[in-house]
Amino acid sequence: RAGDDPAQSVEVLISGSTPPAAIAEVSRRFGRIALRRIDRGELDDAIAKAYAGAGGDASQVADEFDADLDLTKLLQDVPAIEDLLESSDDAPVIRMINALLTQSLREGASDIHIEPFEQTSVVRFRIDGALRDIVRPRKGIHASLISRIKIMSQLDIAEKRLPQDGRITLRIGGKPVDVRVSTLPTGHGERAVLRLLDKEAGRLDLSHLGMSPEMLPQFDKLINQPHGIVLVTGPTGSGKTTTLYAALSRLNASTTNIMTVEDPIEYDLNGVGQTQVNARIDMTFAKALRAILRQDPDVIMIGEIRDLETAQIAVQASLTGHLVLATLHTNDAASAVTRLLDMGIEPFLLSSSLLGVMAQRLVRKLCPHCKKSDGVQWHAVGCERCGHTGYQGRVGVYELLETDERIRSQIHNQASEAEIRETAQKSGMKTMREDGERWLREGVTTQAELLRVTKD
Repeated sequence: RAGDDPAQSVEVLISGSTPPAAIAEVSRRFGRIALRRIDRGELDDAIAKAYAGAGGDASQVADEFDADLDLTKLLQDVPAIEDLLESSDDAPVIRMINALLTQSLREGASDIHIEPFEQTSVVRFRIDGALRDIVRPRKGIHASLISRIKIMSQLDIAEKRLPQDGRITLRIGGKPVDVRVSTLPTGHGERAVLRLLDKEAGRLDLSHLGMSPEMLPQFDKLINQPHGIVLVTGPTGSGKTTTLYAALSRLNASTTNIMTVEDPIEYDLNGVGQTQVNARIDMTFAKALRAILRQDPDVIMIGEIRDLETAQIAVQASLTGHLVLATLHTNDAASAVTRLLDMGIEPFLLSSSLLGVMAQRLVRKLCPHCKKSDGVQWHAVGCERCGHTGYQGRVGVYELLETDERIRSQIHNQASEAEIRETAQKSGMKTMREDGERWLREGVTTQAELLRVTKD
């Protein structure tokens, strides 16, 4: 509504699912309103665009600090349901942290690093797997930034000698976001790393992960088996958890009891029983798994197989009529088999239970706004939209090892990793590098990027 003219009204965009109570509240607040109905997708886009410019950038807030900080405002509590973009707090440190959180979500960051050095403090975002400098606040305010984060995550602000772990639950731009906080003392002060978990990002479908048209039905067939183990392997940050959540979403039905044990629970899945391990009270993966097996599960997801005890329970569960999905840290699919054997799993048990292994990596996609071709291949250039990196977003490359009779025989006879890999390739398995060649042909990524994340 322009000015105070009562004849003018506020245009309100609504979708078919907008509750009448919300419309009534808007009318109460603004008086005359004009409703315009649009579909839900358009409404979500409009909200996203409205919030995209809100919150400000951290670099703008960093210039506003006075020499003296008001520590009483720093110690303010965080309302549990407050949306950061609607916060009216004017304390510079609080605005700085809020700006970092909103900017990181807007730019698609997975982590925020706040690091002290001798002369300055540095804030970096991990975007598409690589760290980028965002802002360099004055060293004098670094301790205040860390203290504010500790308050938000309910950590002890007086304890600066020991590492601490905490959690912040927020809404940013209307989205529920979970923030895992880790602080660590260093020679120049405490550093903090914030892992951002967008709760809505877990609602993925397998068809959105970038598997090839040949591999998707093969993996779908594996996860629809009534019992056995399916492993997803790769290093930290390779998208393993996202793949498992997408698989669980595919299996989620009212006729199926799905249980998970995770560290931590990264995304909330409706209809799935999720359990989090807690080392402080001796709630380990193994202990949680034993309890889950008494809950009549059909499908069990294990966040990570870390030790022999967890591996043994997983194998036994798969042999007693349960489908088990789990992650493992190995370089490729074949090495997952030898890793479990090296842990101490009996070869005859593993050969009977293992359905298949999916190994994966994430390669950065070329920025569509600045990529250039020399007629043979595409190259990264860099522009403002991609942070001058030449890349924007990531996509998966995969290799899927299915355990047929020959591979089962090799597992039983404790064949080497190289022998298992050779047999799998003869049976049609493509390596991650071979799978990634389709992205090269389509101009999605570069040869250098594919070589960076895969091996021969």
